[in-house]
Amino acid sequence: MNEVLQRVRSESAEDVSRQGEAHGPKVALDADAVKAAYRRWAGVYDTVFGGISAFGRKRAVAAVNRLPGSRVLEVGVGTGLALPHYTAAKRVTGIDLSGDMLARARERVRRDHLTNVDALLEMDAEDTRFADNSFDIAVAMFVASVVPHPRRLLTELKRVVKPDGYILFVNHFLTPHGVRGAIERGMARASHSLGWHPDFAMEALLPPEDIARARIEPVPPAGLFTLVTLRQEDLSAAQEKVA
Repeated sequence: MNEVLQRVRSESAEDVSRQGEAHGPKVALDADAVKAAYRRWAGVYDTVFGGISAFGRKRAVAAVNRLPGSRVLEVGVGTGLALPHYTAAKRVTGIDLSGDMLARARERVRRDHLTNVDALLEMDAEDTRFADNSFDIAVAMFVASVVPHPRRLLTELKRVVKPDGYILFVNHFLTPHGVRGAIERGMARASHSLGWHPDFAMEALLPPEDIARARIEPVPPAGLFTLVTLRQEDLSAAQEKVA
């Protein structure tokens, strides 16, 4: 029975991944490309990206702090910039694909005496080692446009978050039209060097039914980032209606 369930999950993950790729960026990033990019960025990440991403990061953590439940999974924890902003009531587990980033996050935890951080683990966000229903909340900050298969990431987070839990994303999404959209598409050629996709569309991550039920909020500066909140209970009810 377990083998059948695992096969069904695997086939479902492949299906949603293919559906997402139809809307995704044209240049896919693999795990090695991501690791290489963030090895280059690790030493200067806080300086280069910390400021511009601070609004989105703080908005996402503030949303997490307001939600019920104590066990939080932070996907793509990086150098741990968000960790000091969680309330003491939230027990945080952080994962990242980059060992270089995690080393800096662990130093931050020691330096700032962050006793509510339970673990910082090197792990693939698309295929974690956590049991089903392990967390009350999962939050992925600036990760969706980094992973090779965003729909697999979404499927994995739905698996590890409890049925009454929440999944949050804060990310930059492609502007469909105008000058900014043209610039983002032009920057896409540098995706492997950047370690993320400037031309990443929301539809590459979320199927239409999830977009319809999600809470979607623009985040400063100038709406450059977007905070997306999904409630597992709402998603499960929608799936049952379809079934």
